[in-house]
Formats: sequence, structure tokens, C-alpha cells
Amino acid sequence: MIPLQHAVSGALIELMRSAPLSDGKVSFAWQTAVGPALARATSVKLEHGVLIVETPSAQWSREVQRSHRVILSRLQPLLGKDTVTSITTRAPKA
Repeated sequence: MIPLQHAVSGALIELMRSAPLSDGKVSFAWQTAVGPALARATSVKLEHGVLIVETPSAQWSREVQRSHRVILSRLQPLLGKDTVTSITTRAPKA
């Protein structure tokens, strides 16, 4: 028997993959990949394969940059392997 957690995550991946690419889909995938705390502190937009992450501070930008490989590995199953090819951050100027 497959644990419910694995079945739900597999179903979510299939639903996400089949949905058309939209800002909402990218935002939902971001929240799923990074969790609620980082998702609340940031906003994202996808431009030509680059996920642009707007952060409130340099510290949040460093956290995203430090974790970019893990984040990409979580985003790609949800959005498609070639949909997000890199992540860049933008923080307010001090």
C-alpha cells in the first residue's frame, strides 16, 4: 500500500504539470517548494526561464541564493524540467 502522503504529492505533481503556465501556477509552485514563511516574505515572476524572486532584504536574497539548487529541484517536477532554468533575486537597495 502507498502512504497517503506519497499519493497526494504524486497527484499534485500531475495536476500541476497538466495545468497551463500562469502567474498563479508559478506562485503556487513557489509556495509549495519553499514553504509558507519564505513564500510570505517574497514574490516571484517567471521571465524566459528565469525565476525572479523579489525579497524584502539582502538576508532573504542570500537565503534564496544559498538554497537555489534545492528550490530548483522542487520546482521542476511541478512546472516542468525546462520551465525554470535559473533563479535570481532582487532586494531593495539600502
